[in-house]
Amino acid sequence: MKYNTNAKPLALPEYGRNIQNMVDFCLTIENREERNCCANAIISIMGNLFPHLRDVNDFKHILWDHLAIMADFKLDVDYPYEVIKKENLHQRPPLVPYGETEIIYRHYGQTLERLINKAAMMEEGREKETLVHLIANQMKKSFLIWNKDSVDNRKILKDLAELSEMRIVRNAETFRLPETADLIDSTPRNTNKKNNKKNHSRKG
Repeated sequence: MKYNTNAKPLALPEYGRNIQNMVDFCLTIENREERNCCANAIISIMGNLFPHLRDVNDFKHILWDHLAIMADFKLDVDYPYEVIKKENLHQRPPLVPYGETEIIYRHYGQTLERLINKAAMMEEGREKETLVHLIANQMKKSFLIWNKDSVDNRKILKDLAELSEMRIVRNAETFRLPETADLIDSTPRNTNKKNNKKNHSRKG
């Protein structure tokens, strides 16, 4: 009796020993046409093992790559795709580039800084003023996440002026921002607390 522990290691264990045996048999077929038919039949069986992945992009391409790997790249058939090369199999993927842009105030984030720069370049008018209000409101919300005790509107407008390189300067006496309590009450966490209180009161 043959035991799998005595057999050669599987190149791709997720397909199992039977599929590997089919691939090994396909390698022994001398007639190219028959070998192509056998390879296509193996691909169909491999695909049936993972039906939930059929909607994945390039699923068929991945299967042919896996067939080539299980055949140790020795299977001479008419591949419908350009399969992975053996020398690239264990090649490390390229490093993911990370932005090195310095963020002046991390609690505001880089996206908000970009919006401030965009608003600063806009012509004066209602559209710009609306965007400036939205940015200032978001700055106040972001500041409250970092410091939930309190936030001074003058601090927000000071930071806005600094981040815009003094291109957006607003007076705290005339430039209205939402009250801190209103912003805190609008957060999802506090909304959940309110709902919990309502549920408890109903139960009581």
